[in-house]
Amino acid sequence: MITKDLNVCLYPMKIVWDNIDYNLADLKRTLEHVHPQTDLLILPETFSTGFPIGKDKETIVDMISEKQDETFEQLKTLSNRHNLAIAGSCIYIDQQKLYNRAFFIEPNGDMTFADKRHLFTMAGEDKIFSCGNKRLKIRFRGWNITMVTCYDIRFPVWNRNVSNEYDILIAVANWPEVRITAWNKLLPARAIENEAYVCAVNCKGTDNKGFSYDGSSMILDFKGKEIGKEITIEEKLENSTTLALHYATLSRTKLDSFREKFPAYKDSDSFTINL
Repeated sequence: MITKDLNVCLYPMKIVWDNIDYNLADLKRTLEHVHPQTDLLILPETFSTGFPIGKDKETIVDMISEKQDETFEQLKTLSNRHNLAIAGSCIYIDQQKLYNRAFFIEPNGDMTFADKRHLFTMAGEDKIFSCGNKRLKIRFRGWNITMVTCYDIRFPVWNRNVSNEYDILIAVANWPEVRITAWNKLLPARAIENEAYVCAVNCKGTDNKGFSYDGSSMILDFKGKEIGKEITIEEKLENSTTLALHYATLSRTKLDSFREKFPAYKDSDSFTINL
């Protein structure tokens, strides 16, 4: 039985929309304050640009194209320097198509990707982006991890933990404050029904359409109980936001014990997903 705990940190960063250089610099500064025993740092959806609501494809491509490789090189460097994995999502150009691409970058330089499955039609994401057909799956430091992006969390079948294939579900989002009640209720449901930890990080800021984001983020155990602790750093960043990080230590022993005592997954329904 694997007993190693995993130390997780969420960064509900205040994104400056359309400013890749600023957001990368923000991440670099923030990592200097992250606890050195952290195993995994999780960023919001489209952390480097913000969700590009209302933009056409050409504008997005122009914004991303020259910075795409640099962004991932910087993420790899930071992951290695701080000896932690970094997860999040960003806009990605692949063979002339745009994707909202989730990433998981390990300190050894390995990178795992998966594209957002459920595109947010109410904001026209489906008109600009192409959807993915798989969840991100990774094994890291003895833990099986799956990752979904924002709107994906509304769809329980897509998130279903078949035969305990994952121990941690990561959800990254740009989830506006006007709909935050749904986010706050869906996340505990995903943790309870899948008997897994949920680590969910939302952003702060205001997008180009005036929607505000309050950074609502949480780390939940397999019973849907919030276990994260917010630590505030008394250093003001350039955008006048006090740095706040959410930490939790995920216990493998407690997870395995609960699954053994209450193996609800054995009674789950079989299904197939038609892609």
